[in-house]
Amino acid sequence: MDIITLGLPDLAAARRFYVDGLGWNPIFEVPGDIVFLQIGHGLVLGLWHADEMERDIDPNAPARPATGPVPMTLAHNVGSDAEVGEVLARAEQAGGTVLKAAQRGEVGFVHGFFADPAGFRWEVAHNPGWVINADGTVSIEPAEPAAVEQVDNAG
Repeated sequence: MDIITLGLPDLAAARRFYVDGLGWNPIFEVPGDIVFLQIGHGLVLGLWHADEMERDIDPNAPARPATGPVPMTLAHNVGSDAEVGEVLARAEQAGGTVLKAAQRGEVGFVHGFFADPAGFRWEVAHNPGWVINADGTVSIEPAEPAAVEQVDNAG
């Protein structure tokens, strides 16, 4: 996978959230049309108008109504347990909604969830067993399962 494109009902609001709010940097942008953000090794997130995406797929398709979150999440692995809470706080300050506060889950690592203003759900996690190698391949060391605990995000 090289590009994940989100079809959004309000491109300007999405840009404010991801660029101004979360601080992600555009690598290419056509103002008012599309924004591309580098989000990982060889991975780009595209922000595009939902109606334009639908017309590109099928010019005769009717507009798709917004019916709530789709059954998927996007995930972002960060460098520390504390950073999970920091990213969730930035997302909330930028207009997102925290769906699950940072906590150590049954899977053994700290994670939480937020939704962007369009309803796309993101997991933010610190999984120290998730390693991206120099060639871009991923190695996964299973975490030790642990009791669920809330993580202090105050500092």
